[in-house]
Amino acid sequence: MSEPISSVMFVCVHNAGRSQMAAGYLSHLAGDRVEVRSSGTMPADKVNPAVVEAMLEEGIDISSNTPKVLTDEDVKASDYVITMGCGDACPFYPGKIYLDWVLTDPAGQGVDTVRPIRDEIRGLVEKLIAEIDQKAGSTK
Repeated sequence: MSEPISSVMFVCVHNAGRSQMAAGYLSHLAGDRVEVRSSGTMPADKVNPAVVEAMLEEGIDISSNTPKVLTDEDVKASDYVITMGCGDACPFYPGKIYLDWVLTDPAGQGVDTVRPIRDEIRGLVEKLIAEIDQKAGSTK
């Protein structure tokens, strides 16, 4: 296995919905080319079951994932830090690429409400992969 070309950290409040879907898609679509992390500023006890169900419809199983607390070390180790509604609770370090994805929070929602959020996240992840690949190609 070669070294990943980039590392990405997804951060939301509970690390139970949006950031889990984004991490699931990035791992699935980019494989080992990109190192993927996700965490929350106030992690929940488990991943939202409607989110798990919606991702399974895409063939991506995140049912064994566990919400994790955001650490400075994870942010420092990431090239991209993508926030999803965590506001000022996310640490800032120079030299990182910060993106804020404004997405509806799937907390407490059923799978019918989660699907459009999931689909929007997939589109954002696909654009991110294209950007990462382009930057990697321009540094060779």
